[in-house]
Amino acid sequence: MSKKLIRFDWAIKRLLRDKANFVVLEGFLSELLFEDVKIKEILESESNQEIDKDKYNRVDILTQNAKNELIVIEIQNTYEIDYFHRMAYGASKALTENLSLGASYLEIKKVISINIVYFDLGQGKDYIYRGKTNFEGLHQKDFLQLSNKQKKTFEKQNVSDIFPEYYIIKVNQFNDVATDTLDEWVYFLKNSEVKDEFKAKGLAEAKEAFDVMRLDKEQYYAYNRYLDYLHIKASDALTLQMEAEEKVRQTRNIEIAKNAIKKGADNDFISDITGLTLEQIEQLRNEK
Repeated sequence: MSKKLIRFDWAIKRLLRDKANFVVLEGFLSELLFEDVKIKEILESESNQEIDKDKYNRVDILTQNAKNELIVIEIQNTYEIDYFHRMAYGASKALTENLSLGASYLEIKKVISINIVYFDLGQGKDYIYRGKTNFEGLHQKDFLQLSNKQKKTFEKQNVSDIFPEYYIIKVNQFNDVATDTLDEWVYFLKNSEVKDEFKAKGLAEAKEAFDVMRLDKEQYYAYNRYLDYLHIKASDALTLQMEAEEKVRQTRNIEIAKNAIKKGADNDFISDITGLTLEQIEQLRNEK
């Protein structure tokens, strides 16, 4: 029987930094990237902060895999209009901060930016997107390729293998129907639940490691504080949305009232169709 587990966004800051739990993170990355991923180490970044100090409500972790690639995982719970820009900044920062002073550009590490968002980022029908850099000819419409010498020197097959690569998982857009093992992970990200029939890499270990009952008293308290924090942020976001919608409605009703006044409608009729008070309508009549 399936059970509710600790949220992935909290676990990634507290539990997945332990080498004993690398298998969970490796399972997730292996399913997403369609290759067997082995985590070499967790690299610190200044954005690994406690929630009350985290200005942007962003949870992230920077890892280096056995292929010496840098994998940035960021989780965003609340809407940010400029989140695409944050993705670009985060990948660029990981790239530049992990190149030693005086090192050649050949030593630049491949950066994979994985973004798990719990809001509708951009416009699109899918719930998982992948972005990479290719160079297309303006005239011939061909894609620029590496030469054989470059392939041998860089140990890369494509130009895009050099540049940062991005993944976006729009969790809330997933329909809860898991048709493959990657979907099983998305289901877990959305519902904090692993069904008994799930077979995806790392999920069996997550089911064990993320059991709320395994938390000590201090961890349990911190986890519940985090859940309260998310509830407050969600409530704040809903309030802002409702206030914005009300402002739009009010503006529209004022314009309707002004047009009705110009056409000679009486105050009672205008109040009925707009919801404005008689005092508000009379004030609009007196405006010049």
